[in-house]
Amino acid sequence: MPLQPKLTRFNQNVLSKYQIYNSIFMTLPFDTITKTGALLPLFHETCQKGFENGQNPTQIVETFFEKYQARRSDESQKNLLFRFIQYIERQVVLFDAIEDAAFSTVNNMDGIGTLRSLKESTTADGKLEKLRKSLEDFKVRIVLTAHPTQFYPGSVLGIITDLSEAIKNNNLLRINDLLAQLGKTPFFKHEKPTPYDEAVSLIWYLEHVFYQSFGKIYDYIQQNIFDDQEIENNIINVGFWPGGDRDGNPFVTPEITLKVANRLKETIIKNYYRDVRRLKRKLTFKGVEEVINYLETELYNMVLKQESDLTLEGFIDNLKQIKSTLINKHQSLYLEEINSLLNKIKLFGFHFSNLDIRQDSRAHDKVFNTMVDALIENGSDIFPKNYHDLSEKEQVQLLSKIKGKVDLSLIKDEDALKALKTIEVIKTIQENNGERAANRYIISNNQTTLNVMQLFAMLKLVAFHDKLTVDIGPLFETITDLENAHLVMEELYTNPDYSAHLQSRGNKQTIMLGFSDGTKDGGYLMANWAIYKAKERLTEVSRNYDVTVIFFDGRGGPPARGGGKTHNFYASLGPTIEDKEVQLTIQGQTISSNFGTLDSSQYNLEQLISSGLHNSLSDADLRMVPQNRKVMDNLANLSYQAYSNFKKHEKFIPYLEHMSTLKYYAKTNIGSRPSKRGKSEGLVFEDLRAIPFVGSWSQLKQNVPGFFGVGTALKYYEDNDQFDKVVTLYKSSSFFKTLIENSMMSLSKSFFDLTKYMSDDKEYGEFWNIIYDEFKTTKRLILKLTGYQELMQEEPAGKASINVREAIVLPLLTIQQYALKKIQELEKQGVTEGEEVEVYQKMVTRSLFGNINASRNSA
Repeated sequence: MPLQPKLTRFNQNVLSKYQIYNSIFMTLPFDTITKTGALLPLFHETCQKGFENGQNPTQIVETFFEKYQARRSDESQKNLLFRFIQYIERQVVLFDAIEDAAFSTVNNMDGIGTLRSLKESTTADGKLEKLRKSLEDFKVRIVLTAHPTQFYPGSVLGIITDLSEAIKNNNLLRINDLLAQLGKTPFFKHEKPTPYDEAVSLIWYLEHVFYQSFGKIYDYIQQNIFDDQEIENNIINVGFWPGGDRDGNPFVTPEITLKVANRLKETIIKNYYRDVRRLKRKLTFKGVEEVINYLETELYNMVLKQESDLTLEGFIDNLKQIKSTLINKHQSLYLEEINSLLNKIKLFGFHFSNLDIRQDSRAHDKVFNTMVDALIENGSDIFPKNYHDLSEKEQVQLLSKIKGKVDLSLIKDEDALKALKTIEVIKTIQENNGERAANRYIISNNQTTLNVMQLFAMLKLVAFHDKLTVDIGPLFETITDLENAHLVMEELYTNPDYSAHLQSRGNKQTIMLGFSDGTKDGGYLMANWAIYKAKERLTEVSRNYDVTVIFFDGRGGPPARGGGKTHNFYASLGPTIEDKEVQLTIQGQTISSNFGTLDSSQYNLEQLISSGLHNSLSDADLRMVPQNRKVMDNLANLSYQAYSNFKKHEKFIPYLEHMSTLKYYAKTNIGSRPSKRGKSEGLVFEDLRAIPFVGSWSQLKQNVPGFFGVGTALKYYEDNDQFDKVVTLYKSSSFFKTLIENSMMSLSKSFFDLTKYMSDDKEYGEFWNIIYDEFKTTKRLILKLTGYQELMQEEPAGKASINVREAIVLPLLTIQQYALKKIQELEKQGVTEGEEVEVYQKMVTRSLFGNINASRNSA
């Protein structure tokens, strides 16, 4: 039977099921306010018609109560709005579960971008040997971060998993029970999670999803591409930030870091123990039974008694002994299962995940200087007394050759001591769990060579006196830092001592590039183009010094933070950008939406592998021709100018502060770290974290970071009768095409009718109109550029999913804007605190949640 179009599969397996199960959900009697389930569709209809007729959110809410609930008291009306919020939150969960259940049906698991498709196409093109060669040193690493873009507590994640399974099996009784459970399960977190809580939440995905999906993919590659031969390269691995990411998070302590690493080891041993138990039931033959019994006992002791002499090497040797016996004496019975377990051990070791440490260069600078001062004061000869008077170049030279050991008892400053003890912890983790367990340290906001060398020196002085087994990864984020990144790296490559360190690490250098803060700083087009050009320059300088550069992309879920169609992005890079590894952060709802189930995890990982290999296997030359580069440069500069002017507007910060949900992010208890970096009382743009910044525009349904400046840049070419140049760029550059398609996603999720009332506001009307005009210009010109009749025309199933989610949360957005407007009115009357203000503030905060979670398909 031929495969139906993706949109048809979506409509049949997602949309139809949602309509059926939602109607069951709406009739469940689990709330104290009667008829909530019956009233919500009426409220939804009132919202839709109201916006169509030009009403504002306040008028819509008031119309609803006048028409359907005129007898309700003021308090009862507010209670009903809170009930609507609770219902809608759960509708989003229901839709998530249905999409998860239908994933393998809606997405062709053997289609383009999957490993099966890759193997078949390379075999047909006579490139199978080339594919094998590429896979011998190519890697994909997805790095899980705890950045708070989703708030589901563990209990709700469990319901989504169970509900998804029940929907897959059409188990109506179970579905009914789970919907009732969902209705009674609280969503709200009364306390912020600790970094350890965040780590435990994400380890759930490692234990229940990644362990299986990574193993399956590696087994497939070994069996079908390498004909069961052993592969030296582990190809796929997973990184981990919760418990190691100290940037702006004072709650991540050395003790937490060690605790998280221990939990990771404990969890992987548990998974091995389960597999060995399953094997034990099969390996009941002479010569293997004793060995498998020994492994079962030792793994059990490791987890429950915290005592065992079993090393990773010993584990592997025992399994290889079993493998040999099976081949020689038992006709290779159950050999596949042994190979599969050996593959998992190759992927996960005793560490499960590579725990990264991260801290801001400015924090390091303080720690470093505190350490130097303490050592000088106590008569240590590690640093000269005039260290602070030396030039930056002289300091770098001195730090390159630094020797000695720091006595941490001399350090009295608490923050400095935490940072230095974290370095000790890295060494301890390596000794306990293996070197791969924690061997990378990211310096965010890296600006200079000195930033890198300060960390280089601290690592050596505190714990790694003889041999430094940690990679230092500078993270370049702002437009200026991206422009200077290659100069910083050249200084490092030409430093004999740093160069010797790199040689000991296989001559590989990890460089992280931050899309989120890049977009916040330079706008959508400029951020993406600045990173592209920085990668080209960094590739060139690294190749000049025989260093393989590994780019690690700090990407968020939505296009405004470097997300969107990630696979297309990696497939669009030409030979001027190093592509030996694909590394990217996966965060928030992107983890659950793209990697939350076995099917989605396997599918999206295979897509990343295929897109990362695309350039080395393709005969097409993807490098940009000079004329296209010139147009791209000009578009980026025009867009940057428009965005910079917009950012400098006197109402920019006040608008975010008073008209958006920005200040409410801190109250949501969805993440362990503060919502801004600095300690300043007022709102300072530089202190803003990218997530609440982008999220606030998303809550307003304005999505500014995903399109602002694009329309202005395109209009320049239209006004000068040169639009054909942009069309040529779009048709011939995969990179630019991907940028435009991602921007279309941001435009698709914008809904200016929601905030149209702001256009008449005395203070912010003009500013709102600037945003709306740019939106209209961008939408019109992107449609003209692509030749589409509507946005996302090329991806109807993705568009349909967005439309359903946007429809579900429309009443939620209406309630949020209604509450914000009430707060503004009270503030104008001089009322800034009290019960009424608190109720409306709570309404804004609670409606944040459903909107955040509904944005799942921005990934």
